[in-house]
Amino acid sequence: MERQKSFSLKSGKLFSIAVSSSFLFCFLLYYCGLKIAPTKTHFLFEPCNKTKQASFGEIYFSEARNNSDEVFDLTLQGRDEVFVDIRVEENGNLSGEVLDEQEVRENVSSVQVTESVMKSDDANLGNPNLKEISNVLEINQHLNTSKMGGENNEKMRDLDVNKTEREAEGKCNIYDGKWVFDESYPLYDSKSCSFIDEGFSCEANGRTDRDYTKWRWKPYYCNIPRFSAVKMLDLIKGKRLVFVGDSINRNQWESMMCILRQGVLDPKRIYEAHGRRITKEKGQYNFKFVDYNCSVEYYVSHFLVHESKARIGTRRVKTLRIDTIDKAASKWKGADILVFNTAHWWSHHKTKSGVNYYQEGNLVHPQLDVSSAFQKSLKTWAWWVDRYVNPAKTQVFFRSSSPSHFSGGEWNTGGHCKEHNQPLNFTSRKQIPVPEMNLILDQIIAQMKTSVTVLNITNLSGVRIDGHPSIYGRKPVSGAQASGIQDCSHWCLPGVPDTWNELLYYHTVSKQRLFAKR
Repeated sequence: MERQKSFSLKSGKLFSIAVSSSFLFCFLLYYCGLKIAPTKTHFLFEPCNKTKQASFGEIYFSEARNNSDEVFDLTLQGRDEVFVDIRVEENGNLSGEVLDEQEVRENVSSVQVTESVMKSDDANLGNPNLKEISNVLEINQHLNTSKMGGENNEKMRDLDVNKTEREAEGKCNIYDGKWVFDESYPLYDSKSCSFIDEGFSCEANGRTDRDYTKWRWKPYYCNIPRFSAVKMLDLIKGKRLVFVGDSINRNQWESMMCILRQGVLDPKRIYEAHGRRITKEKGQYNFKFVDYNCSVEYYVSHFLVHESKARIGTRRVKTLRIDTIDKAASKWKGADILVFNTAHWWSHHKTKSGVNYYQEGNLVHPQLDVSSAFQKSLKTWAWWVDRYVNPAKTQVFFRSSSPSHFSGGEWNTGGHCKEHNQPLNFTSRKQIPVPEMNLILDQIIAQMKTSVTVLNITNLSGVRIDGHPSIYGRKPVSGAQASGIQDCSHWCLPGVPDTWNELLYYHTVSKQRLFAKR
């Protein structure tokens, strides 16, 4: 498939170099072999010595040639910006042409491009001279940001979402990146959001530091757009956005509610269909956004399969029916966006021991290891999705496991994380072992008929030891002795789950744009 991108090339610096030192300019052009014809503006990019690159403003060219010996002077365009359309040809070469400025401005795709041709054998590329092209074109992510305020900078990040077709084809891994401190965050103020329950409302519970709310996830080779509440509400207008899973998914759902609240002027235009207030005790919520005729729902399901009871000897004991979907699954049907998760409860003692707990049909397994039970449960979930979800209507997500950060014990044996108020000092590029549950999830999804997008948040969240409630998961009681139990599994809001929702937003907008082009 032909892949193409547009970008803007600032020519001010190029012009000054050409005027002040034309000899040096021509030498650099000759050195890297940039030859562009004035009448035939079609480029062919070829590999050159990666240690020798000519730089013009913010754009870096590896070697670029065409089949003409004439030189095309970009300054003759008579404007401050030159727009070039880049595409990958069937033989593996990159090519492009100068575009009409007005047309590009109506469909401007980004302020930052990284175009790479991955390693391939010569036969596949059909070009015996082409061994590898890496980072052939790169426009610095900080293009002109020193001249912009935060608001303009965010507008440019929003424009970046138009690159999603290239990124959807695998050119950019949005989960490979780092956390950057950003004073324009968080996306909302906890005091203005009534949807945060006590366990996640760290500021209200006495946490005074704020740095944990100001970290933004930045992929290495592209940008994800800042979450636009209005745009997301427009996307789900007349639709259902449904979260299904454990309390960590409720954490993400409450984050989504707080973000979307920013797009509604009158908070009274949002209401819970059954008049319920958000608490840990309730397991189902259906909030209506009147102005958009949409709903944002949450349904608790610790395992996605049915929690049941069975008789063993003379006693009835709790079991997990790993061959039967959760009894609330009928309420998931018909959703337009489904966000699933399960992981948190699989680490509890009963599930880990697997003694007289896992049930298939009338058989209660005397012993079954947790990995096998998890795999069987996900197969049951996958069967349900393939049978009852219409992929033409519903976009399905599955969020990977969220890491805990207990030191010195588990949640009930003195584990703690209170002393951390900054992210850990490493990036997602480090070789972090992939949790077995994530590997099993990938294997199951690969066998499904229905397309499922994995929100792969495990590594990026693993850095954020500073984001947990710790001792701020409940309001302090005057004169009462603290329980000593710290929450190093869930997340403060605002905080890390907001980033999960920005990734969800990215994928949702990407799907909508790709669908619109078909």
